[in-house]
Amino acid sequence: MTTTEATMSWLLDADPAVRWQVERDLLGAEDAVWQATRSRVATEGFGAALLAAQDADGRWAGGAHFPGGFFESDEAEQPGQPWTATSWSLNQLREWGVPAQALGDTAERLERNCCWEYDDMPFWGGEVDVCINAFTLANGAWLGADVSRLVRWFPEHRLDDGGWNCEAEEGDSVRSSFHSTLNALRGMLFYEQSTGDTSLRSTRHAGEEYLLRRQLVFRASTGELVDGFVTHFVYPSRYRYSALTALDYFRDASRTDGTAPDPRIEPAVELVRAARQADGTWLQGPPLPGRTWFPVDVAEGDPSRWLTLIGTRVLDWA
Repeated sequence: MTTTEATMSWLLDADPAVRWQVERDLLGAEDAVWQATRSRVATEGFGAALLAAQDADGRWAGGAHFPGGFFESDEAEQPGQPWTATSWSLNQLREWGVPAQALGDTAERLERNCCWEYDDMPFWGGEVDVCINAFTLANGAWLGADVSRLVRWFPEHRLDDGGWNCEAEEGDSVRSSFHSTLNALRGMLFYEQSTGDTSLRSTRHAGEEYLLRRQLVFRASTGELVDGFVTHFVYPSRYRYSALTALDYFRDASRTDGTAPDPRIEPAVELVRAARQADGTWLQGPPLPGRTWFPVDVAEGDPSRWLTLIGTRVLDWA
């Protein structure tokens, strides 16, 4: 099954945040071509809209992980959470390829004005949640902030079974989580790619083994599919694990490490391949719980484009 010419045209007729990755990853365009498209992300479409929503103090929506006043409002009783605050907004801008320069002195403003909702901990020092700390490690590396505390944090908080779990710090679990482990890996990989510091590489590889021993999708105890979330493909994935997001990480990691795909990924590859439509596209699954996540809802940009970009590059690699 191949991507049709019509599907490739559809992928290219997209927001610059999608198009530059299609040019680089699917078409193998020359660097000057995709970099020219990438340079538009900060001034056009989704990237420009999200940058324009930044508060004067450097935050988004007046909060670190939740909007300002969230826990004192009725909104806190509703299912899900808003995806509009600072950590989520930084994640998307970074993943879309917005250059750090476009955010000016954001790192310094957040250091002065932004603390986590958990115990008012300083923003760039992270807090106790591994997923939040993974986001912060990557975002800090991108913006040039001091994230040295977090570089030490990840090896110190890896669990005995090899991965991480957001519930471990509250004493609610001693077993690793697929979601938390993948987020930790993604944060450490981006940190290494951005800074050239390989001090977390052995910790990252050990965490990868937690997932690879489970072939990315199975329970270690029973060999059964770990949960329905592994075949729930959505964009944006935010913190959620799936076979697709896991494979996209391992593709990125193998390119950084200069290694071939590990054969243990094959069950996840088959799940992604089985979800591919006849025209080479992937369909958006049921959306995750939550509310508007920036001024122009990503649904208007058709999440299936993002899924098709990711799915195609994963299968091309695997």
